[in-house]
Amino acid sequence: MALGHANRQVDRGLADARHGGFLSPALVSRGLVSDELANAATVKAQRLGLALDDVYARSFAVSPLSIAQTVANHHGAQIINPLEDVPDLALVRQFGPAKCLQHGIMPWRQIGGDTIVLTARPSQFMRHEAALAGRFGRIRMAVTTEDQLAQTVTRYCGHVLAQEAENKVPAAESCRDWNPRFALICGALALLGAMALAIATPQVFFAALTGWAIIVLALHTALKATAAYIGWRNVPPSPHSVVPARLPVITMLVPLYNETAIAEHLLTRLKALDYPRELLDVCLVLEADDATTRETLGRTTLPTWMRAIVVPKGTIKTKPRALNYALNFARGAIIGIWDAEDAPAPDQLHIAANHFANCGHDVVCLQGTLDYYNASANWLTRCFTIEYASWFRVILPGLQKLGLVIPLGGTTLFFRRDAIEVLGGWDAHNVTEDADLGVRLARHGYRTELIRTVTEEEANGRAWPWVKQRSRWLKGYAITYGVHMRHPRKLWQDLGAWRFFGVQLLFLGTLSQFVLAPVLWTFWLLPFGFSHPLSDMVAPWAFWALGGLFITSEIVGFAAATVGVRKAGKGWLIKWALTLQFYFPLAALAAYKGLYELATKPFYWDKTAHGVLLPTGWQATPPPQQPPHQASGG
Repeated sequence: MALGHANRQVDRGLADARHGGFLSPALVSRGLVSDELANAATVKAQRLGLALDDVYARSFAVSPLSIAQTVANHHGAQIINPLEDVPDLALVRQFGPAKCLQHGIMPWRQIGGDTIVLTARPSQFMRHEAALAGRFGRIRMAVTTEDQLAQTVTRYCGHVLAQEAENKVPAAESCRDWNPRFALICGALALLGAMALAIATPQVFFAALTGWAIIVLALHTALKATAAYIGWRNVPPSPHSVVPARLPVITMLVPLYNETAIAEHLLTRLKALDYPRELLDVCLVLEADDATTRETLGRTTLPTWMRAIVVPKGTIKTKPRALNYALNFARGAIIGIWDAEDAPAPDQLHIAANHFANCGHDVVCLQGTLDYYNASANWLTRCFTIEYASWFRVILPGLQKLGLVIPLGGTTLFFRRDAIEVLGGWDAHNVTEDADLGVRLARHGYRTELIRTVTEEEANGRAWPWVKQRSRWLKGYAITYGVHMRHPRKLWQDLGAWRFFGVQLLFLGTLSQFVLAPVLWTFWLLPFGFSHPLSDMVAPWAFWALGGLFITSEIVGFAAATVGVRKAGKGWLIKWALTLQFYFPLAALAAYKGLYELATKPFYWDKTAHGVLLPTGWQATPPPQQPPHQASGG
């Protein structure tokens, strides 16, 4: 898995540290570094397993161009800037733009029977020399910088990479073939059929809907109760947890779109991370037409470990498409995801790296805990915080222990890079690419584990934006369920009976619960002295039994919420958990909106604005750190 990237990172670091036998003295002789700095750089390169030129550039501000000139002089090679001397694009396409970025080499031009291959690292050229010769014949090395190589690929082949980003996931596992017209026809026929049944046999029809809603409610309550019971305790750190000998390079992808208010806070939070800067690669992923965010970042000088990746225009504009594109430029063996409004704990990357070092190779994804820094803003943000405290701190740990598929959240995720590349990245057309990826990981035999690290976000605290955000999530749940249920038997074979049942309950059950919520609301007629539409068909004792189920469901939900907010250190929210029954009806409206969009605009990404309800006087100060660098699940 990502250990392959990690081993290549170490090999490359040791090889380049050895050729520091020429690089450091050459830089010293040119007056670019001192003897003391050269010794410090060599020690750091060997300790971190990094290329020596990376350490010079990122830790000691030595110009990459100066390093490239030194390397070229040593090897007797030309130094070429492909941004000025345009490469033969046919050669680049023959080799593959993505492979140019992955290996740091680019076939440039054919001159006198030789193919000139550019590289920023001679060791990389030597590693691929035989394969290059087999494809292009006689080859000769020339030197460039990594930035110049990457910018050249972006300028001349960005559209190719953008197109590939839309179709990386195999068609059988993607929703890109979703036909909204067909969905509209099926939906209209289903609605007409339901109306016909409702007119012909109203009581039978209503009884069928009620029965399904009750079954789903009972199963959801049982699952929540079980998960809460087995997941309420904190899992102690493993006594055999060891700190890895060498920390991996971690690339964090941070998709941004139309961000203004959040940008300053984001940069402040990221600068508070305590991970070694030489091993940190933060990619701010921007859309080409997003002048707002680009202008905002243009007023900021980014540190050497942070860079902007601009995604060219395409046929769609979604977060997963942007992630797929940016993955080509990532340097890390571990790939992480944060959202624009995120405030990660400063030690979060240490926790992720340590956990990967101590878990099995089949664990390729880690999910952190999400919390909210604006819980006190209004009633909606309080309920939002309670909901997520219950989900991330109680239910998800229970699902993990039950061995069920974990539907991922869209942020505070960490992946072994090799695994995410094998899967084809994210489904660019799915508006809940995170939940879909959770299922695909499980189907391919990989496991997801939870880690005890917290990222704070901004809770959506306005009613209609909340509905739009939730409708996107539920629309994505519906599409994800539809994609993976194309061949139910294959899904059963991939997951096994237990996890197959879990997918039915988590996806179909969640959708059913919100869509059929109004059916259950009809039982509120009874306490107010009205007769229920099923009074003639159902015995009185059955209504008492249903009342017991409703009360039990509320008790279980309140208990999970109470445990969740206590574990989050926000016990003051417990009293607000009693109002959740007025909060969740908004999700019913969101479900209907999402179902409508399945037939009208299935791939439309309803963007949520950030920086709207920040706490009064809020500053971008880091949240309290976790216990020092312990890898643990829970």
